[in-house]
Amino acid sequence: MASDVPLYGTAGEEDDRYSRQRLFSRIGDAGQQMLAQARVTLVGCGATGAASAALLARAGVGSLKIIDRDFVELSNLQRQLLFTEEDAQEALPKAEAARRRLLEINSDVTVTVHIEDLTPANASTLLLGADVLLDATDNFETRYLMNDFAVESGTPWIYAAAIGSYAATMNILPGETACLACLFPEPPGGTVETCDTAGILGTAVTAAASLQVTETMKLLTGQAGQMRRTLLSMDVWTGERCEVSARQPRLGCPVCGLRQFRHLRGEGRPHITLCGRNSVQIHEHARPVNFSALAERLRPLGVVRHNDLLLRFTYGAYTLSIFPDGRTVVQGTTEVARARALYARFVGS
Repeated sequence: MASDVPLYGTAGEEDDRYSRQRLFSRIGDAGQQMLAQARVTLVGCGATGAASAALLARAGVGSLKIIDRDFVELSNLQRQLLFTEEDAQEALPKAEAARRRLLEINSDVTVTVHIEDLTPANASTLLLGADVLLDATDNFETRYLMNDFAVESGTPWIYAAAIGSYAATMNILPGETACLACLFPEPPGGTVETCDTAGILGTAVTAAASLQVTETMKLLTGQAGQMRRTLLSMDVWTGERCEVSARQPRLGCPVCGLRQFRHLRGEGRPHITLCGRNSVQIHEHARPVNFSALAERLRPLGVVRHNDLLLRFTYGAYTLSIFPDGRTVVQGTTEVARARALYARFVGS
């Protein structure tokens, strides 16, 4: 016999996708309305970024901006939760693949994407106007750039990282807490592990993302006083946990103390950078590429695939992934000279 009684809760609760979140007393109706009005900018949409973006969309954050320079590959799917095999086959830019999936998750969220590298030249434009910046990058160069912008503009940001079974997060509230440069005046020295050398567990990624998004929700619902004032690191495999105080800025910090924003000014930033996956990234901004013309020129030389967002050209052991602004990832080498030569030969100098 059919019943008119809803299986779970009341009919009103069933119509409200956020009902269970509203029931959490620290958020409630008022907090949910604040989330709906919030603007979050996420830098990087790989493993941590994809997980954080999905959690933010499901939580009902009103506006989400995603900045990412990369494209989807099959090896990403083990931990990058928003992407599919079809995305990898198409080599779809991660930001665009994420936008499509997030709108399927929650069509009420406004998602804007920028398929480009965050640099000193575009940081002020891309990061301005956010209520909070979330770090989901894979390098300290970009994190220091975000830190400079955040301190100069007074914008809160949340550092997050995951490698192997290790996850870490830190909240930076300019003027209140330590900034990234307070704890790390210089990038880590020596050989730095990456997911290509140390591997990575999807559970470490989701742990970092969950911590990052929880802190974000505290901030966006007016509860910044409840945010953690430590650099927290944990090993999800061993259960080990460590916290380092970040409660106060470090006396004499060049960024938040002396306000020297050398990363934002672009001092010493290379135009060619190593970016993992046995590859080199070449920055050539403000140089639009006509994909149709380039594809026609390259087809006699190798295999070409392209859409409106990316052109991939395979020549022997090398693959060049070319973005509309001319930025190119050369796969198959870590030698800058070789990558520069391939770029000049096939894209132009």
